[in-house]
Order: sequence, then structure tokens, then C-alpha cells
Amino acid sequence: MPDEIVKRLRRFQTRYFPRLRSQFRDLVEQGQRPTVLFIGCSDSRVLPYLILDSGPGELFIVRNVGNFVPPYDASHGYHGTAAAVEFAVLNLDVSEIIVCGHNHCGAVRALYTDLPAEANHMAKWLDLGRDAVLPVTLSEEALRRTEQRSVALQLERLMDYPMVRRRVEEGRLYLRGWHYLIEEGRVLVLDVESGLFEPFDAALQAARANDPLAGVNLLP
Repeated sequence: MPDEIVKRLRRFQTRYFPRLRSQFRDLVEQGQRPTVLFIGCSDSRVLPYLILDSGPGELFIVRNVGNFVPPYDASHGYHGTAAAVEFAVLNLDVSEIIVCGHNHCGAVRALYTDLPAEANHMAKWLDLGRDAVLPVTLSEEALRRTEQRSVALQLERLMDYPMVRRRVEEGRLYLRGWHYLIEEGRVLVLDVESGLFEPFDAALQAARANDPLAGVNLLP
């Protein structure tokens, strides 16, 4: 094990874990009860716990290249992300699902470029984002728009999961689409009525204007 990894592990065991020991013990004895399923990109610059200022037991997280959601398919195959959605909804009874895309996304850029010959799994996986691709010359603006279009696409796919749709229609589950701006530390939130990604504060203010007791309810 590389020396740096050993140092990091030692810091966790000696510095951080002792502060949270009782919290982890409670989470083991009482079980986890997260209220949010966070579907995010594997990108190392996207840190769900920091973005949401959360601690142990608060988030159920699934990450993959591109923050993609596979189509609902109960027939066959191994679907890690789909299994996480089902577990979060059926077993943990989460009340919110966040699909969080981000700028400078390598998966989105790869949709516009040629892949290495050996990237067979990646080529197939990226098919989950191809419907978001724009028929334009590659530019930073095109990438940004594709990143956001992809988030909306994944939300649409989530609604094809029977357990998700049922709970959404019953008002027990809320879906949110986010676009995280890495260098600014800002989150843009999808307003499904306008189809635009708005600054978080603006989206929250708009929701409260309609219902002072409501949060940002972003249902596709």
C-alpha cells in the first residue's frame, strides 16, 4: 500500500473516527436512515458530503461515469445504479433523489470525441448520454448545455422506474436536477417549468413564492 494511502488511513483512524465513534455505533445499532439518494459523477472534484454539508448516515450515494441512470429493465443484466435506486426507494424509503451533473465533465466531453479502442465498456455506458448530445461544433457552451440536458434525461429515465413514479405521484418522493459548477462552488437547479437551470437561491425563492412552506419541488 503506498505510503500516502497509509498516512491517510492512519489519520482517519486516529484523528477523525474517534470524534464520530458514537455516531457510527448508533448507525450500526439503529440502522441507516438516509433521506436522500444522491446520483453523482465519479469525478474526483465532485464531493457530495461537502456540497450538502452532510455527515455519516445522511446520504445514500451512487456514483458512476457521467451520473447516468440506466433505463428500467427488469429482464436481465447487472445494473448497479438501477439496484441502488431500487434499494434507496424500496428499502430505505428516501424522500428525495438528486441527479447531480457538473461542468468540465469528462464523460460528456467523451460523447463528442473518439474513444480508445479498448474502451468497450465505456463506449457502451456513454450511450446513456447520447440523447443529450447537440448537433453543433464542440465548444464550452455546447458542453455546458449537454451536461444540463443529460441531467434532465436521467430524471426522465428515473420516472420509468415503477417504484419511483408511484412515490412521485403520491407526493412521497421528489426528484431534483442539479448542475454543479466546480470552480465556483455553486449549484444550478433545474426548473422543469422553464427547462432552465437557475441559481439555487433563485430556484428556492421561486418555489416559496408559490408556496411559502414548500421547498424546491422539481418533478419531471
